[in-house]
Amino acid sequence: MNEAAPQQPKKILVVSAHPEPRSLNASLAAFAVDELRAAGHEVRVSDLYAMKWKATVDADDFPGHTADRRLHVMAASERDTLADRLSPDIAAEQEKVRWADAVILQFPLWWFSPPAILKGWIDRVFTSGFGYGPKVPPPYSEGILAGRRALVSVTLGARESSFSDRGIHGQLTDVLYPVQHGLFWFTGMAPLEPFAVYSANELPEDQFAAAKREYARRLDGLFTDDPIPFRSLVGGDYDHGMRLLPDVEAPGTTGLGLHVRPRD
Repeated sequence: MNEAAPQQPKKILVVSAHPEPRSLNASLAAFAVDELRAAGHEVRVSDLYAMKWKATVDADDFPGHTADRRLHVMAASERDTLADRLSPDIAAEQEKVRWADAVILQFPLWWFSPPAILKGWIDRVFTSGFGYGPKVPPPYSEGILAGRRALVSVTLGARESSFSDRGIHGQLTDVLYPVQHGLFWFTGMAPLEPFAVYSANELPEDQFAAAKREYARRLDGLFTDDPIPFRSLVGGDYDHGMRLLPDVEAPGTTGLGLHVRPRD
């Protein structure tokens, strides 16, 4: 990392989701941990496959729920979150997120989505009353998890051109929108531009070395790079129906890009 501009030590949570400990994703997760610790930061790791993380939300997540009642997941999660009685594995991961100044998600893109185990981590950890809910600040703003940085590090088997503006898979920013905007920004975290390694199934050693150099640069900017300037729900850009106001200027922009403010 660049020692010319030292940063104050921070706390970072790395969440890794790949079943093979010798995989590219595992190597990138380990590289990030080493780089961040070498820079003086404190790092915790949630290796979801190694943890045998339970991916499905069910009644066992909510000890306050009784079998004679219909399970309403949002209501049950909020009730047990506020009562501090969630299942221990969920409570432990929530504590890590609260502790962290930044969260890094490391995963392969499978069927245009994070692996099911990571989606299950999101589903179970970001309960009502923790990541969202009526008793916390409004979403898509300086929400309950505001002040934290968030970075996606993703590997893709396809070539970079196929995820470009005219690529058949769609732009990567659109594919990752549910995570970048729907998880990070919804809860108030500031998402950075994703770090992506393409053609990952057969990555030559020289390209892996180049990827690590670029990743080191991105990690060096984890707390200094400008986040994606998503529009705020409370910033005057949306009406009460959460629809972008017709007079909001977004020249030449359509689709999901409408919800990103033009950069200066």
